[in-house]
Amino acid sequence: MWRTNFLLLSLCLVTTVQAETLDDAWTAALNANHQMKAAQANTEVSQEQLQATEGQNLPDLNVGTGYTQYNETPSAKTSIEGKSAQFAMQQMGSVRAQAIASLPIYTSGRITHNINAAQATLDATQANEHVAELNLKMQIADSYIAVLRAEDGVNVVQSHVQSLENHQKDVKNLFEQGIVAKNDVLAADVELLNAQQLLLQAANVYDNTKARYNQLLTRPLTAKVELAKQVPELPKMTLDNLNQSALNQRPELLVLNEQIEALHEQTKAMKAGLMPQVALNGGYQYQQNRYQAYEGLWQANVGVDWKIFDGSTNHKGEALEKQALALKEQHEELSGQILLQVRQAWLDSQETQQRLQVAKQTIVQADENLKVTTDRYQQGLATHTEVIQAEDLRTKTHNNWNNANYDFALTGLRMRRAVGNF
Repeated sequence: MWRTNFLLLSLCLVTTVQAETLDDAWTAALNANHQMKAAQANTEVSQEQLQATEGQNLPDLNVGTGYTQYNETPSAKTSIEGKSAQFAMQQMGSVRAQAIASLPIYTSGRITHNINAAQATLDATQANEHVAELNLKMQIADSYIAVLRAEDGVNVVQSHVQSLENHQKDVKNLFEQGIVAKNDVLAADVELLNAQQLLLQAANVYDNTKARYNQLLTRPLTAKVELAKQVPELPKMTLDNLNQSALNQRPELLVLNEQIEALHEQTKAMKAGLMPQVALNGGYQYQQNRYQAYEGLWQANVGVDWKIFDGSTNHKGEALEKQALALKEQHEELSGQILLQVRQAWLDSQETQQRLQVAKQTIVQADENLKVTTDRYQQGLATHTEVIQAEDLRTKTHNNWNNANYDFALTGLRMRRAVGNF
């Protein structure tokens, strides 16, 4: 297992105690999300089916009763000294009742294989529930990062607007002193209005990402969202180790393995049904009849049922084996896709780490470049266009830093999903 300590994202504000962590979000979603409830219900269905199959080893007890009325008294005919005669054998109306128990003694392995198949099906369903859990966690992780990215995107645009407002003041002061032309004032006003439009767009994106996040957690779409800027750190493993872990841990592969096992066991159970089936039967029977010496009788017997020929069972068994073969091919295909996912996540992590290093170097330089250019403009040594270019470069650099930062966090989460362990 990887360490569970968290890595604080660089250049992020200190969050309050009330801020929701990714672990908090996962816990809330797993308890309330409808997809998870459906997956859990499927697991419960498989558990009940297993218990039902195990019940085949237990005795069956059937109790029945009824009343029969004939229009004539059931009688028997005979001949005595050449003369025909008849006598009553049963009452015209009578009550009957019975309690019969049946216990399988030997089924040639049919029940055992059915139980094994039900157990494999349950294991597959539980693995499917794990798949649903991982998918939900990844959806929430994507949404969690999207909210943080959009929040910082708003902050960058707000900083951009503030910078242009300061520049607008500088331009108006210089215009009043007769140092710059009216054209600079108009251009500064247009740049500020464009930036304010960008701020509206960024705020809209932020609201939409929060609504999506709340929907995944089954909350009101307008619920307040305050997230801690923390994510699990990147797994520190070689690519070979990541590949091996993925092949060992991905529940999607376990689902296919267990489904294949269930089909094999169903085939064995079907073939065992063609072999001798031995059962012990016993119980009590009562038949109301005053002409009968004993109205109530106990009985016991051992029965053997052997289906000598069945033209369909072998074909059904072959069909199940073909299904198992198809699932095996899917397993091989999925294994290759999983290895590709791990490699892509690993390569993305390498790329984002390099981007972070570059962005870290350029962000300070871009801030300093704007400061120098603004000072030169105030002294009449730079043009309005140069200031705007420097501000655009600063904004782009901050956006690049935020994107690299959150892309790096996201690649770590996607790598964990690819390996199959959050």
